Amino acid sequence: MSQENVERLRAYCESWEMRAMPDLDLLDPEIVFEDDILPDHAGETYRGHEGLARATRTWLQPYEEFTIELEEIVGSGERLVSTHRFRARARHTGIEAELRYAYVWTFRDGKVIHLRYFRESEQALEAAGLRE
Repeated sequence: MSQENVERLRAYCESWEMRAMPDLDLLDPEIVFEDDILPDHAGETYRGHEGLARATRTWLQPYEEFTIELEEIVGSGERLVSTHRFRARARHTGIEAELRYAYVWTFRDGKVIHLRYFRESEQALEAAGLRE
C-alpha cells in the first residue's frame, strides 16, 4: 500500500494546479486537518471534507491567482510528508508572495485520516518520524 499511497498523494497534490479544491476521493470523510501556522487557522482543528474546504477557502481568499507546486514526497507506509512551493498574487494589492511549506499525511486503508501543516519541511519530517 505504501507506494500506492505515494502515487495517489502525488496525483492529489498535482491536481491543485487545475483547480482551487482538489478531488476529495483520497480524503477520509472524517479527516482531521490541523494548522497552527496560518493566522486565520491558528489553534483551529478542521474536521471532515467541509472543514477542509472551509480552511482552504479561508487560506486562498486573499489571492486572485496562485500556483502550488509539489516539490517532493518523503516516507513510506501510512505516513508521508509532502513539500510544496506556493506562489500567489494578492487580490487587492497585487503584492506577490512565495513560500515553501510541508504537510504530514497519515493514511489508513488508503485514505488520508489526518493532515497537518508545517512551515518547515524539517518540522514535518520530525513530526512524522522521518527525520534522518
